Amino acid sequence: MTGTPDPSRGERVADWFDGRLGIYSLGKQYLRKVFPDHWSFLLGEICLYSFVVLILTGVYLTLFFHPSMNEVTYHGSYVPLNGIRMSDAYASTLHLSFDVRGGLLIRQLHHWAALVFIAAMLTHMMRHFFTGSFRKPRELNWLFGWTLLFLGLFEGLFGYSLPDDLLSGTGMRFVDGALLSVPIVGTYLSMFLFGGEYPGHDIVSRFYSLHVLLIPGIMAALVVVHLILVVYHKHTQFAGPGRTERNVVGTPFMPVYLAKAGGFFFLVFGALTLLAAVASINPVWSYGPYRADQVSTGAQPDWYLGFAEGLVRVMPGWEVTLWGHTLVLGVLIPIVVFPLLLVFIGVYPFLEARLTGGDRREHHLLDRPRNRPTRTAIGVAWISLYLVLLAGGGNDIVATRLHLSINTVTWAVRVAVFAVPALAFVVTRRICLGLQLRDAELVLHGRETGVIKRLPHGEYVEVHRPLDQAELHTLTAHKRPRELVEREP
Repeated sequence: MTGTPDPSRGERVADWFDGRLGIYSLGKQYLRKVFPDHWSFLLGEICLYSFVVLILTGVYLTLFFHPSMNEVTYHGSYVPLNGIRMSDAYASTLHLSFDVRGGLLIRQLHHWAALVFIAAMLTHMMRHFFTGSFRKPRELNWLFGWTLLFLGLFEGLFGYSLPDDLLSGTGMRFVDGALLSVPIVGTYLSMFLFGGEYPGHDIVSRFYSLHVLLIPGIMAALVVVHLILVVYHKHTQFAGPGRTERNVVGTPFMPVYLAKAGGFFFLVFGALTLLAAVASINPVWSYGPYRADQVSTGAQPDWYLGFAEGLVRVMPGWEVTLWGHTLVLGVLIPIVVFPLLLVFIGVYPFLEARLTGGDRREHHLLDRPRNRPTRTAIGVAWISLYLVLLAGGGNDIVATRLHLSINTVTWAVRVAVFAVPALAFVVTRRICLGLQLRDAELVLHGRETGVIKRLPHGEYVEVHRPLDQAELHTLTAHKRPRELVEREP
């Protein structure tokens, strides 16, 4: 009589962990979870993978960087700066770039990954915005993603300010001016941030703590919660045959999606590494150490904060005095408008739900942007305003490259701030309505074949090919009768 064979050592280990962590139950429930297959979902993966690259390279950089503003005399491999007095932070950045094996590559990889990370987050959020995936039940996840973008902007600001070079110091002077423009408490905020009168002695060490500890910790926690909610709510998907509000059509997480995601991670990592190897970025040795009495020419922030500087550059230098206090409106108004532009995008899902009658249904099918012309027009108008202000942030560069007066460029941007978003809204909405009419024409008459047919009475008509059921479903999914809309059981 043959008994049940004894479990192997591996099975015993697996049973031990399962009894304490529930690994088998979790794996059984989630490893076969279905993920839709669409190219736009890769945008979120680029965000995640570039964030991983940032963490890995950031750990390496912390091993060599000295977050100190103590003055030292540089004696290193970069001969043009030998014998120059500079902060220990700047000297360690030069040492990292020229004397640490692979240091310059890792520095540039870290910086490029930061730029790609924020660009991918912004593009990823715009994809969610235009397709309406922020609707119930994903409002909180939208806010988590928006918070990641908001933190990423300041994390980048703190990061490129750490080397204490002339370019980043010019940016810090901008931050100091913004703080000083705050009524009543502005001087106190500046003294607190810089540890005394600008430039102080504590700004690098304080930014270092924020950059490598506090903000990355918060962002990592938000990323984990964001991914958990993605799994919990299931993925959204575009309308198509067999796709409803209650199912997901795609490939299972294990092994198909996991293999594709792993390969895509190495593609992103490789592309960033190649970019870091061939494209120089933030060459701090060219700028020199920061001195409060100097400003670097052509100073520009990284692209994601260029619109904030554009607000200040195109704002008239207005000042008013109230109750003995001078309000520098030329700076105060831009630093108020800057967060408001971001807050508008963050709260838009709640505004749309309220203004459209409070839709309380769950939505798992995505909208085609053309079928939501007002929302699409608002998004395009917001992006156009962002780009106009980005051009304003480089008004000196635009003027010199195009051989124009900087005053001409500044006034052009001032007019464009109001005219371009309004024009973009109207044009985009008309395009969306036109595309809807074209879709309706396709549904009614089919596609043109280019074949001309003569009727018996002599009239010439073009032969149309009727759409197949899959195409009809995609074009009419947003118009399903209420009785055919799937409801939760």
